[in-house]
Amino acid sequence: MGTTVEGGRQGLRECDVLVVGSGAGALTGAYTAASAGLDVLVVERTPLLGGTSAYSGAACWLPGSEVQRRSDAGDSTESARSYLHALLGDFEQERREAFLRHAPEVVATLEANEHVAFAWRAFPDYFEAPGSLPLGRSVMPADLPLAELGADAALVRPAVDRDRGARGHDGMLDGGRALIGRLLLAVRSTGRAEVRTRTAMTELTAEEGRVTGAVVTAEDGTRSTVRARRGVLLAAGGFERNAQRRTAEGVPGGPATSMAPAGSNDGGPMDAATALGAATGLLDEAWWCPVSPQPDGAPSFVLGLRGGFLIDAEGRRFANESLPYDRMGRELAADAALRDPAHLVFDSREGGRMPLIAVPDIDPEASLAAGTWHRADTLEELARSIGVPEARLRATAEEFNAAAATGEDASFGRGTSAYDRFFADPAAAEEHPNPCLVPLTEPPYYAAPVRLGDLGTKGGLRTDAAARVLRTDGTVLPGLYAAGNTAASLSGRCYPGPGIPLGTAMTFGYLAARGMASGA
Repeated sequence: MGTTVEGGRQGLRECDVLVVGSGAGALTGAYTAASAGLDVLVVERTPLLGGTSAYSGAACWLPGSEVQRRSDAGDSTESARSYLHALLGDFEQERREAFLRHAPEVVATLEANEHVAFAWRAFPDYFEAPGSLPLGRSVMPADLPLAELGADAALVRPAVDRDRGARGHDGMLDGGRALIGRLLLAVRSTGRAEVRTRTAMTELTAEEGRVTGAVVTAEDGTRSTVRARRGVLLAAGGFERNAQRRTAEGVPGGPATSMAPAGSNDGGPMDAATALGAATGLLDEAWWCPVSPQPDGAPSFVLGLRGGFLIDAEGRRFANESLPYDRMGRELAADAALRDPAHLVFDSREGGRMPLIAVPDIDPEASLAAGTWHRADTLEELARSIGVPEARLRATAEEFNAAAATGEDASFGRGTSAYDRFFADPAAAEEHPNPCLVPLTEPPYYAAPVRLGDLGTKGGLRTDAAARVLRTDGTVLPGLYAAGNTAASLSGRCYPGPGIPLGTAMTFGYLAARGMASGA
């Protein structure tokens, strides 16, 4: 594909489409463009492909597709439209409608490739509103045997625990690794795409107001100018790993509690676009989540609570602990002075393990040895160890246990939604009137810190319904497109359901590639 002309340290490369980034949105765009007969170059600044997409569970909120229909999931484009309108009103209505209209095409286009297969899996929408589904509408990729990727297996970013430990994959790719692996196979199958890792996009080039390509820099410092005849797609994540930028934009938390891969997502591609007059939006926002520290301090994403309760620095509960993770993150952010950290208080019912899902898992004994967790035979002793008022923690536990006995959480309504109950222990439903309210009755007791974290920032370049980047005056910046967390999210300050980040990234990566293929 294309040609490369070297001239000292500065080379010139030509292609039809330059894709910056390698997550689900980037690779969907790359496949769509290459399968339309365009020559594609994908550049990824890190040694591994997939970014935060690879770390994800790979739920893709892509409503109305054949996958949901063949699974009898009860989903439709119209119900998704009603749901998003109930949550977002008229916010980003044109982009939202483009997403809803084209999401089924994205699934069909990808599944037409022999390497891509999806299935519907239950995972509830995050709000109970008109059009919501109690078992959700997300689709997920089929698991991928490692052998199918061949040598490319070494390029796909492993799961977060294995990635942090510098270990590769183990036999079968699932979740986000399967999504990236399958998209990579699809891209390779076109024969029209090249993928370069360890290559950063450092500058966009333009002529007469149109983006014509970019300057890319290899890990060894070699610079090349890439001329992109049809356009450039920026889909390289947000700026969650850039502490200075987060502070400047007022994004709470920091790189230390972000679940994004280390060494990624510093906002450089976004800055290159704003240097050419691109507009931005939602820069103070992120996809929030609670995190709890590993013994070494690295964060684990925690969700799906089965027991225990959260307290602030005064020893009081402050929210429904079973809330979807973005909504719980917003509760933590609402009063950082009292909730940094909050603590999850739980008993020994699960053998000393946290009664929730932790990604990656957290070792109790190592956490106790490191001093990140505390354990005590009495609640009063536990309160002293974490510095909260003893009487208040005792009263909070008694109030919680009384609610568990009646099955009604009068303070926060825990256990009243389909989402709350989705993660409850089935055995608890046989023993307690509300399976989300399990009393703390089995000492010793534990306290584990919980802080505000994120899955990435969600503010970025403003784009139109065709994924074209907009200038500050609202006009289109020709030749430049954006998707994923490099673009400002169409869901605003709301996280409607599992896989909205991936689903929208993939759809607008697809629309960007279609636009470039048609010359739009």
